[in-house]
Amino acid sequence: MTQVTGVKWTEKLGIPSSIAWGYLGILIFMMGDGLEIGWLSPWLIDQGFTVQQTSLLFSAYGVTVAVSSWLSGVLVEALGTKRTMWLGVLFYILGTIGFLSCGLPNLNIWWMVPFYALRGLGYPLFAYSFLVWIAYRADQERLGTAVGWFWFVFTGGLNVLGAYYSVVAIKLFGHYTTLWSSIFWVVLGAIIALIINKDKLEPNQGSSAKEKLYELIKGVTIVKEEPKVLLGGIVRVINTTAQFAFPVFLPTYLAGHGIPTSTWLAIWGTIFTSNILFNLFFGYIGDKIGWRNTIMYFGGVGCGVTTLAIYYFPEWFNGNIWIVGLVAILWGGLLAGYVPLSALVPSLVKEDKGAAMSVLNLGAGLPVFVGPAIVGLLIGSIGNVGVIWVLAILYFVSAILTKFITLPEETK
Repeated sequence: MTQVTGVKWTEKLGIPSSIAWGYLGILIFMMGDGLEIGWLSPWLIDQGFTVQQTSLLFSAYGVTVAVSSWLSGVLVEALGTKRTMWLGVLFYILGTIGFLSCGLPNLNIWWMVPFYALRGLGYPLFAYSFLVWIAYRADQERLGTAVGWFWFVFTGGLNVLGAYYSVVAIKLFGHYTTLWSSIFWVVLGAIIALIINKDKLEPNQGSSAKEKLYELIKGVTIVKEEPKVLLGGIVRVINTTAQFAFPVFLPTYLAGHGIPTSTWLAIWGTIFTSNILFNLFFGYIGDKIGWRNTIMYFGGVGCGVTTLAIYYFPEWFNGNIWIVGLVAILWGGLLAGYVPLSALVPSLVKEDKGAAMSVLNLGAGLPVFVGPAIVGLLIGSIGNVGVIWVLAILYFVSAILTKFITLPEETK
């Protein structure tokens, strides 16, 4: 595998110098990909769509995100990183063009759904393939810090820069043109990550079609060969399940305690500002005190406790916005306690790191369904408090499961 020496100062930060440009590319790509997250649904409803139609649109998108997340790791092993990432760029561009030219102008949901779903194949193939690249290039003792930087640029682009850019772009260009501008940022990110970044991570040279198919199958069979990888995938699902469950029911609950939805949205944005900063912190801490310890105590136990606090504090403190906001921000920070999982899981295997990362990436895509599904299935019977306890218990369970995800040298 070819490795090119890059800017050495990045090594001091924990970023592999050979792929340092790739981190900047991920930041800009994800900014383009995430620019509509905060406003597309209400804007479509303003155009005449029903909540059910927008739900269908985002559900179809979520399906392809989950599938693409799983495929990303094994495709890297079969095709190499750059080919796989370019494939993600292609899917994103084709899906966006179809969505904006065939579906949206006529408000035709049956054209919009398949093209938006095609678009959903894009970012996992691009971003999560780069995560596999990091697993191969970073030094083992600093892998936690390296993946911490990945989640910093990933979340910073998706949830922070994309949102801030949209605020300005919508005022200047309008919603429709802002959506078209996403292609510019995605292509710019790809150029930086795949052209300016000279490093290469190639598949096994001379692999036959049969061997490439075997790499794809490996993404399934690896959980039998190394069950700890499956445990890592389950923990990854639990990691962000509450993140997708909270918006479904929490704003209504908080409104009943004097916290309006507009205020909650401000808190929600601050949560992820906190999260991207703590991504770096817990990546570094994981390298110092151990990846498992960080995941168990800060991620599992910490998120479990703060999840309960998010529910009970509004009652105990009469909806005090500062206290509720503080505990929500703390939850967002502790959510980053799971960052070392991206270092722990690929380290369970000497080879087939891409297959191991595929399981982890699938775990990153599934919460899009699991979170809302828990709310939809249970809230009618056990109410808000029951759902909160289910989410908290899942976090505590993840801490227990992590205890068994031991590295080979730890087992010895």
